Amino acid sequence: MSLFTESKVGEFSQTKGRTLTETDLMNFAGISGDFNYLHTDAKRMEESEFGERIVHGALVFSVMTGLLWQSRSEEDQDAVVAFYGIDRLRFVKPVFLGDTIHVESEVIETEQREHPVANGLIRYDLQVKNQHEDVVLACEFLSLVT
Repeated sequence: MSLFTESKVGEFSQTKGRTLTETDLMNFAGISGDFNYLHTDAKRMEESEFGERIVHGALVFSVMTGLLWQSRSEEDQDAVVAFYGIDRLRFVKPVFLGDTIHVESEVIETEQREHPVANGLIRYDLQVKNQHEDVVLACEFLSLVT
């Protein structure tokens, strides 16, 4: 069997959670070069509509991919040929330092592909939720798999 043939439309899974920290935010700012005050200026953000700094949307996305990867079995990890793309990406609500996020995933499509290694493409509907179960990021995630 393969991940592609075993995956069924409607299949649901949920990852463990991860709390986003000051260290995460500042490391990401340094790596990405995104030092926008929304993320790095605590004083200025105290007076904003948010009342505090917000976590980079791209960091939330990156943590999402890590949570998804960590939730896969070793066999399923080996079956992933490539991250194929993202459709309909939306940053729905802000994420704040100290928020704990997790990912909920549902298979919404499988498509056979002619490929030298992969059997097909799996399209997932993903929702990243915070500790209050609020959706903070939503997208369709595509994986090329064996």
